Amino acid sequence: MNEQDIYEGIGQVDDDVLLRSEKKRRARRPWWAAAAAAVVAVAVTVGLFFPRGSSSDSTGAPLVTMAHAVAEAHYPEMAPYPDETAADFEAQYEAWRADKKEQNREIDNLDGLKAYARTSIPAFLSGAAGENRAYSPLNVYMALSMLAELTDGESRAQILTLLGSDSLEALRGQANALWNDHYSSDGATNSILASSLWLDEGVPFDQNTLDTLAETYYASSFQGDLGTEEMNQALQDWLNGQTSGLLQEQIGQLTLDPETLLALATTVYFQAQWDSTFSEEKTAPQTFHSPAGDVTVDFLHRDSSGYYFWGEHFSAVGLRLANDGGTMWLLLPDEGYTPEDLLADSEAMDFLLSGGDWAQKKQLIVHLSLPKFDVSSQIDLEDGLRQLGVTDVFDAGLADFSPMLAGDAQGIFVSQAKHGVRVAIDEEGVTAAAYTVMAADGSSAPPEEEIDFTLDRPFLFALSDDQGLPLFAGVVNQPQGQ
Repeated sequence: MNEQDIYEGIGQVDDDVLLRSEKKRRARRPWWAAAAAAVVAVAVTVGLFFPRGSSSDSTGAPLVTMAHAVAEAHYPEMAPYPDETAADFEAQYEAWRADKKEQNREIDNLDGLKAYARTSIPAFLSGAAGENRAYSPLNVYMALSMLAELTDGESRAQILTLLGSDSLEALRGQANALWNDHYSSDGATNSILASSLWLDEGVPFDQNTLDTLAETYYASSFQGDLGTEEMNQALQDWLNGQTSGLLQEQIGQLTLDPETLLALATTVYFQAQWDSTFSEEKTAPQTFHSPAGDVTVDFLHRDSSGYYFWGEHFSAVGLRLANDGGTMWLLLPDEGYTPEDLLADSEAMDFLLSGGDWAQKKQLIVHLSLPKFDVSSQIDLEDGLRQLGVTDVFDAGLADFSPMLAGDAQGIFVSQAKHGVRVAIDEEGVTAAAYTVMAADGSSAPPEEEIDFTLDRPFLFALSDDQGLPLFAGVVNQPQGQ
């Protein structure tokens, strides 16, 4: 899979996503006299390998030298995936397994998390109108969790309700457990979350909030003269360090406005191989019936024993990822139904969150034909979040950012919430990239013993962990993303 193609396909982060306040005054000091413009920029990139030791300290946490660190996070250390040819393979394996086990966390409020996914997936994937659309529930969950830390009152309450938590303390525990449970930096399966907060020079921030962000979300905080060339370069260097330079084109266009009070940037990586790879010799062109007309694309083919699942209006199979990386679920609507229909189908959503714990299944020889797909989309989260009950943060008169800023935080509100995702598969595995930018301103019949499962028309996919929590979900209408 071409890494150049991955980062070129990710949506642009333009200057205009950094919202200004209703009054665009240019005065920078004192900060409370300037236009209140707080930026929350959450960027997530999945499927890109993060080389430990590159632009980072010994913990894997990235360094920034052009800004003053006011809170620092330290990442867990993990033993690398064992070298099967090494003489001390068994010792390497034991160390690797021990670190993997150490990262495992018990998710207390699994039902609340699934309820959030159940409501948000249809909200953000519906209305594709024949185009591809993708969404990362985990990415948006972490972004909203951190936003809850920066807000208070009804602004925070609405976020907690959507995320299924009854208190900020409960949310912190849940977010931290999710962070650790999905963290892997062993060189084989990489799932790395990083966060940073950027504060304008002179902003009287609340140190307790910064410490909480560091401890709970592994977020480092830096302070400097935002909007200057030096600080813009520092932010770009931090982001490039997280993405191994694979997003330089987009990151190079990201600059902060002189009126910016704060910026929040977060990155996440995910990369995994199939548990059983597809043979390149079996890859062959085949017709995909897209809404825009038939197209010829390369299809992956594999014959293997596995479970075939079905519901009233869909059938499905799962592809395991290596090293406990999770499962990619493929949901094919029955003839006469569309992915849009499945998004509104409670049974299909139940299956999507079931983790394979489903009564209507049978173990068969599945002759799978799956198009190699490379899909990307950009979503404006604001409408969906409003529909889901998060409204006050978008209103300058109602938004409450007082926990973050020690001074007057009136007039600051989230003015844009953008989410872009790209997911691609090939014979080896899955590569995906996603970012979220938020800106704040002042029935099928029972199957036979063998079955052909051919995804030659629009379908749904979800990349989920073993508890059924989806990291990514999407609609494939055009496999080649055209």
